[in-house]
Order: sequence, then structure tokens, then C-alpha cells
Amino acid sequence: MGEFELIRRHFQRAPATGGDSAVVLGIGDDCALLQPSPGHQLAISSDMLVEGRHFFADVDPEALGHKALAVNLSDLAAMGARPLGFTLALALPHADSDWLARFAQGMFALADAHACPLVGGDTTRGPLNLCITVFGEVRPGQALRRDAARAGDDLYVSGRTGEARLALEQLRGTEWAGAVGGAEARARLERPTPRNALGVALSAVAGAHAAIDLSDGLAGDLGHLLQASGVGAEIHLPALPVAPALQGLPDAHRLECLLAGGDDYELLFTAAPEAREAIAQASADSATPVTRIGRIAVAPGLRLLGAAGQVVPFGAQGFDHFA
Repeated sequence: MGEFELIRRHFQRAPATGGDSAVVLGIGDDCALLQPSPGHQLAISSDMLVEGRHFFADVDPEALGHKALAVNLSDLAAMGARPLGFTLALALPHADSDWLARFAQGMFALADAHACPLVGGDTTRGPLNLCITVFGEVRPGQALRRDAARAGDDLYVSGRTGEARLALEQLRGTEWAGAVGGAEARARLERPTPRNALGVALSAVAGAHAAIDLSDGLAGDLGHLLQASGVGAEIHLPALPVAPALQGLPDAHRLECLLAGGDDYELLFTAAPEAREAIAQASADSATPVTRIGRIAVAPGLRLLGAAGQVVPFGAQGFDHFA
């Protein structure tokens, strides 16, 4: 199976029909052509997944196809942008038709669910490496930027964090991780749920200000948001949603999973206190649970507060590829 036969067999699909498609020209030419809705800005993001760094060699290819696109859709969600389409650059050690069919099945199932068609890309021989660039649109002034948090804002997180880190430690055979909740936790690691419906709903809330998706751990990603906005934050630890699988962990390891785990792909966002009712409505409209876990403060830095309001020390940082 040659390169072009590989693309035709596994990745070329019939063009989408209907008035909502932004794709003027998809796979088959030197470039794709996208037409954003009038009065919108393009939102563009790229993510790379490398075997041995981001996923294990024996990962289910269907799950890998899902995750490869999910991590990019999550970036659009953090900006409040509606997906338009994506490209895929794929390096393969060899052309395994069965593997490719399952990979494409997982990727296209998520793409169809978010009306985000594949519009182009590239294939080559090499170590397994997946790079997706996703395109979306958002109205000017409605993007949920990292630099927009304001002192006094409420701090929210969607869903819950920590299960992906627990699954990673279980796959590594780490003693403290045990085996409780293994299947559900592994699903959170390998098949994350991008929160695009919530992100789009939040972009229409006047009091919603800043957001970031949680790829490298809540504490680390919050640090990026705080630095960009020039503010600090307080997290009330008892408010953090905790999955049943994490309940029985030693306190230090549970906190590490919750705050420094990575691969959660939830949304962390800020909004004015007067927007609480609108945030609750956005949560309901998008069928996505959100929890208010703290507030944005004037003083720089992140402070973790216990049940009695005491400062809880925490030294773990978010994931960094080059640290």
C-alpha cells in the first residue's frame, strides 16, 4: 500500500454537505480552503503526540485516534471557539492497514461528533508521530484568553481532575496507585472528553473572562494563566471534585493527582461573581459539570487553602517536556 492509496483508503471521505460546513475545498489539492462565518476570527492550534513520550506502544489505535484529535479540540474549547476542520501529519514506521483502520475509526468518530472534518495533511515513514492542527472560529472579543483573568473573579474547573494521572501510575505499576478504578481512570487517560460545548457556551457569557485547558496539571496550567494575567489565585482544596478512585489514596498522592497530574483536558476558567447564574446555565446547556474551586487574587502566586482556611504547602509542578 503506497502513500496515496493509504490516504485514499483510510482518510479521504466524501465532502460534508449542508450549509454549516466551512470547508470549501478539502483533501486532494495543495491546500484546503476554509470559509469562516462572517464576522468571526480564526482560532488555530497544533499538538503533537509521540510514541514513548505521550502514549505507550501498545495503546489501542482507536483510542489513540480519539485522543490525537481530542487534545486539539480541547484547545479550541479553552478559547470558546467552534471547530471548523483539522489537518493530520502522520509518521508511520510501516503501513499497517488494520492499525490505520482502527486509528481512523476513533479519530473520525470524534470528528463527526464535533462537526470537524479532516481537510488535509501529510504522511511519511518514520517513528510513530501524530501532529494535528485544528481550525475554529470565534466572534471578536469573545475568545476566552489566558491574559483576561481579573482579581475578584471566581475560579472554576469542569469535570474532575486526577484520574488520568492515576491511570498512568497504574500502567507503570506504581505501588501507591493500586488498582481501584482502573478501567474508568484509563478511559480518562486514553479517551479524554474535550469540553467544546461548554467553551462555546462560556464565550457567550458576558462575565466569563479567561480559560485554559488542563493538559499539564491544574496547578501548572493555572500558573500559566496567572502569569499571563498578572494576578494570583487561591484554591479551596475541599472544593475540588474528587473521583471515587482517588478517595482511598494517601493524601499527598491524591493531591498530586488532582493538581499536578496532567492529561485531564478539562477547562479551568474565571468569571465575575455576578455571572454565577449564567455559568450555571452554561453548565446545564452543555451538559458539563463545573465546580467553583477558588478565586483570583491581586497578590501574585498560587495559595492552596485547607478546610480551616490554612495554607497547605504543595511543591509539585505541572508537566514540562524539557524540565
